[in-house]
Amino acid sequence: MNIETRELKHVSVVTITGRVDSATAPDVEKALQNLIEADRHQVVLDLHDTEYMSSAGLRVLVSTLKAAKKSGGDLKLAQLSARVKEVLDLAGLTPVFNVYGDVVEAVGAF
Repeated sequence: MNIETRELKHVSVVTITGRVDSATAPDVEKALQNLIEADRHQVVLDLHDTEYMSSAGLRVLVSTLKAAKKSGGDLKLAQLSARVKEVLDLAGLTPVFNVYGDVVEAVGAF
């Protein structure tokens, strides 16, 4: 798994490549927590190359969403891979997140 972060004006775009499961979810959580703690509360997750996401990954997404909103920001999801979309749908979490077709659209929604 690989995590890349880039800053676009006032928004942090985090691209996750590979699998997010119980072994890698703590790394994702740490990266996202670091952003929130650095006052980067507007976050877009680019998930087009995320091959798989387990319940541990979903927990990280929900906790990051809560932390961002508590700080006056938001977590938006962009370019969901088919597998991630399926997992979000099955867990009933799709309505909880703002989901966008591409990163530019997600960044522009802030």
